[in-house]
Amino acid sequence: MSTAGDYRIAPLSAEHAEQVLAIYRLGIDEGNATFETAAPTWAEFDAAKLPHHRHVALEGTGRVLGWVAAVPVSDRCAYAGVVEHSVYVHPEARGRRVGSALLRSLIASTEAAGIWTIQSGIFPENSSSLALHERAGFRVIGTRERIGRHRGVWRDVTLVERRSPVVV
Repeated sequence: MSTAGDYRIAPLSAEHAEQVLAIYRLGIDEGNATFETAAPTWAEFDAAKLPHHRHVALEGTGRVLGWVAAVPVSDRCAYAGVVEHSVYVHPEARGRRVGSALLRSLIASTEAAGIWTIQSGIFPENSSSLALHERAGFRVIGTRERIGRHRGVWRDVTLVERRSPVVV
């Protein structure tokens, strides 16, 4: 576990499920975080996310301030070192560097596991997420125009990635 300010980063586990999914729902409701329209069940979330690459930011009380998790991008062996991630911060915890701490934790866990690329798709309107990722060393690969419909509107997605300087 690492600490950052008045919170600590810890592995995301079943004990955090209710709060993690609530934060996910808040991001969905805001409309600029994901194409999803409903949060998954805990069983679905747990089955999809890589167990060693999911973390939470916790206050001393155990309140979850945010989370980050990764999934493999493909089961093809050529992509064994590539994951896609999501990072969500509770609206009340924004501005406290929670997202930065969560991304640092994800980068550390993926590099320790030999993962060479972390990627994500971000709505261009989500400027705070794009800035967060830039500060964490991600670069914009390009924009996938009108890649999907969200709430009846075609949306673009900005593809970002971080290539590890450690894993070669």
